[in-house]
Amino acid sequence: MPKRFSLAHNDNRGHLANMTEHAPTIGTVHLVGAGPGDPDLLTLRAARLIMNAELIVHDGLVEPAILALAKPSARFISVAKRRSRHTLPQEGINALLVREALAGTDVVRLKGGDPFVFGRGGEEAEACHAAGVPVQVVPGISAALGAAAAAQIPLTHRDASSVVSFVAGQCKGLTEQDWSGLAGKGRTLVIYMGVATAEAIADKLIADGLAPEMPVAVIENATRAAMRVLRGPIAGLAALVERGKVKSPALIVIGEVAARDEVELRKFALEVVE
Repeated sequence: MPKRFSLAHNDNRGHLANMTEHAPTIGTVHLVGAGPGDPDLLTLRAARLIMNAELIVHDGLVEPAILALAKPSARFISVAKRRSRHTLPQEGINALLVREALAGTDVVRLKGGDPFVFGRGGEEAEACHAAGVPVQVVPGISAALGAAAAAQIPLTHRDASSVVSFVAGQCKGLTEQDWSGLAGKGRTLVIYMGVATAEAIADKLIADGLAPEMPVAVIENATRAAMRVLRGPIAGLAALVERGKVKSPALIVIGEVAARDEVELRKFALEVVE
């Protein structure tokens, strides 16, 4: 009996080993922030993942110079989104990530800015978790932080702002929302994806109590060679965007900090050093 037991035990181990050897390997989905545009602003981990990626599923606003870091054998799938025109609906992107990972592919899902700041990274992570697909998140410099820094607009300042709010300009039910308190004295409001709705945003903020003369800055192509910064009062935001023919990617910064220019900031820095 002991001998027969031993043989059966060994056979079972061999069967389990064979099953493990042939079991399908599930890939990992890496939700990676590509930052505001400049490749030099990638995190080291993001750069390594891009350079070693098998498959990169990327947004339309990711700089070509960032995609060029990938190895020649890497596959690319663009899931670019524009207002009212998407390459794939979000459900389709979720399904794509799950399908590729379940087939054994490690996926780099590359997003502009940070994956969890208006990047729908949360939705994609939830879809992967529900399918049993492992997820790793690599944060990136958000568009708001990158754009403000590139324009030398401090989102917080002891003399001008101690509160910062981020809002999506394409949010549903814009006119029904209460935006009082989001912008005003001592506060900074950053609007993502607000170029197309600039007039409605300005009207809504003024209707909810914001002073028409409150400074605003529109930052287009932040950190890129074609970057522009346009400034004016919130009452003239729509005209500023139209006159400047502002195109996406662009952020809108509203608050007293938007009036602080580079000369003033350099002067402030010198005073601190002295």
